[in-house]
Amino acid sequence: MSCTKMHNISSFPDEIIRGNNSLSLNWTTRMWDFVKSKAILGKSVPLGWKKLQDFSLGVTRGNESLHQGCDQRILHFDIKLQNILLVENCNPKISDFGLAKLCSKVQSDVSMTTARGTVAYIAPEVFSRNLGNACYKSDVHFFGMVLLAIIGGRKNTDDTVENTGQVYFPEWIYNCLGVGEEPRLRIQEAEDAEIAKKLAIVGFWCIQWHLMDRPSMKTEVQMLEGEGNIFAMPQNPLPLQVQEE
Repeated sequence: MSCTKMHNISSFPDEIIRGNNSLSLNWTTRMWDFVKSKAILGKSVPLGWKKLQDFSLGVTRGNESLHQGCDQRILHFDIKLQNILLVENCNPKISDFGLAKLCSKVQSDVSMTTARGTVAYIAPEVFSRNLGNACYKSDVHFFGMVLLAIIGGRKNTDDTVENTGQVYFPEWIYNCLGVGEEPRLRIQEAEDAEIAKKLAIVGFWCIQWHLMDRPSMKTEVQMLEGEGNIFAMPQNPLPLQVQEE
């Protein structure tokens, strides 16, 4: 499989061997390039909002490289904060391709015998085939959940918070933005609030319940690179059973 330059990918293997439409990775003597880095949730010093925006854009470019940078799509199926590592200048790199699959760029979906990925980030169609077929937009959902975790500076589900309405962060922040309430998210400047809102809106577009409503990674790059906050809030992406609880 031939690839062009891969952006924001950690130690991309020299060879990818196709077997049963999954990835078997042959590593060379190259060492991990994140020896001195940490997963973002493990950082002791919070990143500023501009850095968080740059971080998010870097992860999006990494995902776009996986989907468009080779003659076949590479579907990661486990995009999560623990698999996004920070190198010099907090540059993010996507790692851990243990659950990845290959598919052609003209192929609309991939077959799966079991769900794969981390439950807190998993797309509904990956969890249950009754909800659709897994495809490259499943990675978009994984990334959307990453974005929301970045904004909250916490796991998306946290039953230790004092306010029970904030246990599920995506639901809480969507409701805040929906009524024009300013969520208190370590905001110090007006520009920070604008960045936080932009990241949240992009995140909600990414986790839309229906595949067709989610943007491609290329569109996400354009949204995150755009100045200001010029796109509208999408419909509530949360399933009805969550909204009614």
